[in-house]
Amino acid sequence: MPKRYVSGETQFYLGRRYVLKVITSIETADVMHSTVKLSRGKFNVELSQSDSELDAEERAVLVKRLIDEWYKNKFKSISRERLEALIYKASWVKNSPSIKLMTMKKQWGSCSTKGNLILNPHLAKAPKECIDYVLLHELCHIAEHNHSENFWRLLTQVMPNWKEVKARLDGMAELYLNE
Repeated sequence: MPKRYVSGETQFYLGRRYVLKVITSIETADVMHSTVKLSRGKFNVELSQSDSELDAEERAVLVKRLIDEWYKNKFKSISRERLEALIYKASWVKNSPSIKLMTMKKQWGSCSTKGNLILNPHLAKAPKECIDYVLLHELCHIAEHNHSENFWRLLTQVMPNWKEVKARLDGMAELYLNE
C-alpha cells in the first residue's frame, strides 16, 4: 500500500522504525519554514503556517519531498563517514572515490568505470552494516568491474558475512525503496 505521508505511518532511519508525526496545528504558527527532525523516537515534520493550509494531496507531496530531502542530507555525511571507516579494507583503492547520491528504484548503488560511487540516499533507512555492505560491494567493483568469481572472492575477503547482510537488506528493500 503506498504511503500517504500522514501521522501514524512509519519511517526508517539507520535500521530503526520511527512513527511519523506531521504537525500542522496552531503550535507551528511561528514556524517560518517546514522542517523535519528526529525527536524522542518520532519522525516529526513541522509544516509552516502557509504549508498547513494545503489540501491533503498537496500536503502529502510536500511531506514526501521534505522527508526525501532530509534523507539525502543525512546520507551525505553518513556515506562519507562510512567510506572513511571502510576504505582501509579496500587496499586496491588508491584515492578515496567521489560519492554522488541518486534516488534509484531498484538498486542501492553503482560504480562508474572511473571508480566513482553512486549511492541511493534511501540507504539512510538501512542499518549501518547494510550501508557498509553496499559500500564494500561498490569498492570491489573498482578492482573487478563485473560480478565474476574474482569479484565475489574479493567481497568475501573484505566482508565475510556479506551474504547474511545482503539477505537482510534485500528483505527490507520493499519497505525502504517503495515510497
